[in-house]
Amino acid sequence: MASTWRLVPGQALLHRGWDGAFVLYNDLSGDTHLLSEEAMALLLALRDGDVTPEELAALELAELLATLRRLDLIEPC
Repeated sequence: MASTWRLVPGQALLHRGWDGAFVLYNDLSGDTHLLSEEAMALLLALRDGDVTPEELAALELAELLATLRRLDLIEPC
């Protein structure tokens, strides 16, 4: 699995959250997703460049990264 990831270019991360859950609208695909607080935090950290390649390589994140990739929200870089 890639050790560096980024948001799909152009992704605006339009979202609303409550009680630890987030609804995210993918303005590129038109899809709406219900995400966990952990998934939303990871997307925002990727947007802001706050995640190191070492953190992204952690096995604990592998499944979450794969899920976000399947949703066309992130891509390896």
